[in-house]
Amino acid sequence: MKKLERQRAQEKQAKRQEEEEEAAAQRSNQGRPYTLSVALPGSILDNAQSPELRTYLAGHGSLVNCGMKKEVKIDKKLDPGLRVTVRLNQQQLPECKTYKGTVVSSQDPRTKAGLYWGYTVRLASCLSAVFAEAPFQDGYDLTIGTSERGSSVASTQLPNFRHALVVFGGLQGLEAGVDADPNLEVADPSVLFDFYVNTCPSQGSRTIRTEEAILISLAALQPGLTQGGARPT
Repeated sequence: MKKLERQRAQEKQAKRQEEEEEAAAQRSNQGRPYTLSVALPGSILDNAQSPELRTYLAGHGSLVNCGMKKEVKIDKKLDPGLRVTVRLNQQQLPECKTYKGTVVSSQDPRTKAGLYWGYTVRLASCLSAVFAEAPFQDGYDLTIGTSERGSSVASTQLPNFRHALVVFGGLQGLEAGVDADPNLEVADPSVLFDFYVNTCPSQGSRTIRTEEAILISLAALQPGLTQGGARPT
């Protein structure tokens, strides 16, 4: 009787282990179709088995390191060390020595898949340059200034938009940025924005540090930005 019970227990344990291994394999095969990669020296030419194949492969692609078990063969020849965004092919052959992918714009994960893909930094010489030197052809179609003298963010209804700009001041507020800008002839910062909002009413302190205001404001604006705006392109 005990022998039969031990046998059943072993069978259950083996079945459980098999199910866990299958689940782990499925998790390893799932993931986002995009990855950041670095081009490797030598590309695919070093793996060519003959001069004829090396000649054919010249200019046809590169190998990139995506931090995966296999390197990824892409469709473009790149300089070694170049950092690129790669979209992995949905269908991969397990028996192949490499994965396959395509080099895409670094904006694709954000605009096509809604994924956070890092950020870029743009240096503006003054407050007006933040607006005038927008990286988008039509500029920003929604501008939001943040200030303790703004209207309550809770009562703000944001419209649809493609490119939104949220501006934060330093310890002296946006007024200091307006005063220091030789290109602006206004004294009230609120006239520069579509919306001028207070994202932390009853803050209880004289000032809020900018790095704290960013987290507070983005959390307060997130529902309105999600409802009012389509995903930026």
